[in-house]
Amino acid sequence: MHRLLPALILVASPLAACAHDTWVETNTNLVRTGDAVHVSLMLGNHGNDHRDFKLASKVELEGTTLAIVAPDGKKYDIRDQLADVGYAPKEGFWTTKFAATQPGTYIVAHTLDRVVNHGRPIRSIKSGKAIYVHSASLDKVPMDNPGFDRALGHALELVPTAHPVTPMGPGRPLSVKLLHEGKPLGGARVSFIPRGETLSEGFDERYERNTNEAGEASFTPQQGNYYLIVAHVQADDEKGDGYEATQYSATLTVLVPDVCPCCGE
Repeated sequence: MHRLLPALILVASPLAACAHDTWVETNTNLVRTGDAVHVSLMLGNHGNDHRDFKLASKVELEGTTLAIVAPDGKKYDIRDQLADVGYAPKEGFWTTKFAATQPGTYIVAHTLDRVVNHGRPIRSIKSGKAIYVHSASLDKVPMDNPGFDRALGHALELVPTAHPVTPMGPGRPLSVKLLHEGKPLGGARVSFIPRGETLSEGFDERYERNTNEAGEASFTPQQGNYYLIVAHVQADDEKGDGYEATQYSATLTVLVPDVCPCCGE
C-alpha cells in the first residue's frame, strides 16, 4: 500500500494528462419492474487533468467488459448487445437496453485492461459502475434495496457506502469507499464532477475530496444533475512485458434527481 502513495501525488503528470476515463450511465436511476433501462458506455478525453464530464472519441471494445449484476448476484453480459450511435469510428458512444423482472438494486459494471501508448507504453486498468433500482411501483418505491455496496473485485473500485438511489436528491450525500486491490485506499483524490461543470485547476474544494484512512469520501450535491465520481492511481513502479508503468482509474455515475422519488423531498 505504501508504495502507491508517492504515485498518487503524480496524477497531474504528463502520463495522467494523456489519459482517458471511461464510464457507464443509465437513462434513469429508477425503473418499473419489467421495463428496460438504457445503458451507455462512454469515453471522455480528459487532457485537462480530468476536470470535466465531457465526451470525446469512443471506447474501443477490445479488452473491455460490460455486464449487469442483478440483486441476486447473477451477472448478465451485455457487451455483445451494444449498438454504435456514432456516424464515424471516433464519434458518439455505445448503448444498449436491459429489462428485468426482479425488483431491487442493479449494478452496471464495466472494466478495461489494455496497453496504450501516448508517448510511452502504459498499461491502463479501468473500472466503471452505475447503479439503478427496479421497483414494482414508481408511486411507492421501497426504501430498502440492498446490494448497492457490493464490491465487484475491480483493481480500483468505487463502492457506495450510502444508497445512491433510495433515497437520493439534493442535500443527500454521495458517499463512497475507494478500494485498490480490495483494500481501502487512503489519501487519494476523489472528484465529484457535475455534468456541465469544469473543475478549477489544482484541487477544487467545491467538488473534490481526499479519502480518509478507511478510503472513504463524501460530497453533498445541492442540485439535481448527473455526477461523475472518479479516482485515479498512477503506479510508475508497476512495469511488465510491453509496458513501462500502470495507471488505474475508477468511475461511478450517479443521477441525482431534483426531487427524491422515494420521499418527495
